[in-house]
Order: sequence, then C-alpha cells, then structure tokens
Amino acid sequence: MNNIPPRPLSLVAELSYRCPLRCPYCSNPLDWADKSSQELSTEDWLRVIRQSRQLGVVQLGLSGGEPLLRPDLEVLIEEAASLGLYTTLVTAATLLTSKRAEKLRQVGLDHIQISIQDSRAAESDSIAGIKCFEQKLAAARLVKNLGFPLTLNFVLHRHNLNRIEEMLQLAENLAADRVELANTQYYGWALQNRAALLPTLSQLQQAEPAVKAARERGKIPMGIIYVIPDYYAEYPKPCMGGWGQRTIVITPQGEALPCQVASVIPDLEFNNVINHSLEWIWYESPAFNRFRGTDWLPELCQSCDRVEIDWGGCRCQAFLLTQDAAATDPVCHLSPHHEQVVASLNAVGKEPLPFIYRSIYN
Repeated sequence: MNNIPPRPLSLVAELSYRCPLRCPYCSNPLDWADKSSQELSTEDWLRVIRQSRQLGVVQLGLSGGEPLLRPDLEVLIEEAASLGLYTTLVTAATLLTSKRAEKLRQVGLDHIQISIQDSRAAESDSIAGIKCFEQKLAAARLVKNLGFPLTLNFVLHRHNLNRIEEMLQLAENLAADRVELANTQYYGWALQNRAALLPTLSQLQQAEPAVKAARERGKIPMGIIYVIPDYYAEYPKPCMGGWGQRTIVITPQGEALPCQVASVIPDLEFNNVINHSLEWIWYESPAFNRFRGTDWLPELCQSCDRVEIDWGGCRCQAFLLTQDAAATDPVCHLSPHHEQVVASLNAVGKEPLPFIYRSIYN
C-alpha cells in the first residue's frame, strides 16, 4: 500500500457544542461543559478554512452542536465561498429565521441539512426534548423557497423506526433533495442510552421495504442514504472512509480529529490548529498516523480480503467496547469480542425503555 496519505477532501468545522436540543443519541463529548467556554475565534476559523483549501479540501461542513449559535457564521461561509469550497450547514434549524437564511444565501452557502427527529410532532418533540417540530418544517420550507438544496436527516432508533415510511413521505412532501436515514451510532450520550435506542430485528426487516419503495418512487432526486445499524451488520463500516484518509474534523476548541468522536481514545493526543498548521497535522501528527493505512491492524484484519474496504472498522467503537482502540471492531462477526454486540442485541426488550436526556445549551 502507498504510504503517502491522500489529500483530505472534507473539513468538518464543529463551530460550537452548544445546542438547543436535548437528543438522547447526541455524539458530542460527555464533558462538553469543560470544552464550551473556549471556542475558536473568527480569525482562527478563517485561518483553518484557508489552510484546508490549500491542503486540497473541497467540501466544508459547518456543524456542532448548533452552528447557528455562532454570530460569525456568515463571515466563515463568505470566506469559504470565495475560496471555492462547497459549503453545507448542518443544523437543527430551530434558530433559522428568514432574515438569517437570506443572508446565508447572499454570502454563498451552498446546501442546508436539517435534522428532524420523527414524522409526527409529539414524537419528534419528545425525542428532541423540546417543542420544535413545526419550527423544523417551517425551516425546511424556507430553505426550499430560497433555492437551497435540502437534505433531511432522520436519526433512526427503537422509538421511531416503525415510522420510517412516514418519515420518507414527509421528506417527499417537503420536496427534500436528499435524505439521510442515519441509524444511531453508539458513542457519547447514545452509548448511555443504548438499551433504549437499539432497534429490534423485526423493525429493521420492516424498514428495508419502505426504503426500497421510496427509492423506486424516485421523488428524492439526490437519493436516500440508508444502511443497517452497525450492531446488526456482518462486517463493520469503514471509519470515515478510513482513519486519516478523507476527512478532518475540527472541534470548537481547535483540536483536529480524524472523526467526530476520536477524542474518546485516551492515549491519543490531538494537536490544536492554534499551535500547528493543518498540513502538519494531516501528514505528520502522531494521532492522524496512528491508525492510518493497514500496517497497524491485528492479524485477524491483515489476512482479511476486506482489509482496505473497512480498515478494521471504527476505532472509537473498538475502544468503547473493548478498551483497545487497535482491536478489530466488535461489530464484525469475526471479532473475538463480537459476543458483546450479540449480548446487547439479545438484551433488547419487548418494550422500549425511556430516554435519559442531555442538555448542552448555554
């Protein structure tokens, strides 16, 4: 394998961990309060955006938390647009006013992704932890009226998977250009709520025909993204397309990560963009090189014909389930730790458990 890493294609700028929602599957750090007071300055973010373009990045995702809580959002988008970056705003949309949406259009924002928690108001508001469903629908219509491409993101789990057909119908009614049906990933707060969030096998079996039917209707022009949950898969998914292969994530405090939750791995030190250039971090930093490529993989993965397809799976999931970030991802049916995943699935009860909510708005 070529030892020179490819240039990154995508930069995910997590502008703030603050958020008005209280979602029980939130993947932001559990110690968010310790990290919320020292967000990068406007000047720091502008430097990062410029460096990312020089490094080869072509797509900028502005996320959080809730990126609309940053008053300098328009400044960052305008700079990115001037450099030729394709920009996506990933938002809960509860703070998206007509005035602000029009300004975002004027400064060059290309695309908006809105999260909706369910197809029905009461259920969606219950999952979000606040009353916001109607605001989200109004925001989606606003986005379309202004000519933005619209992606709708539905995080799927035990409490809403039965309504996947309704969610797809809602997306069609809102004229969404693209839909992400994102099965919950069990990191951060979601791991604490795993017993409440894990779907049943029968739910998944009913969901797939609904997705197939929606694809055949062809009313979502840019497609429907749907994959089965990790815990039910035979093989793991590649971590962000491979650790340090495609994406750089910058936290609100400036740490550069290979994926959004990599900081859960305690023996890795992630360098900060305040002290290092993005180019040095991508090519030279120990953290980005630690699980890059295949040389570090355990023998089980080294001899597998999927070695450069799934790259051993998710490093964060491996650590959270085995306390060893270099282990084969336990969702792989060949992993010696796979019984942990099987045990979690076997423990799924007949009735869904209540959520434990979190709050990260300040």
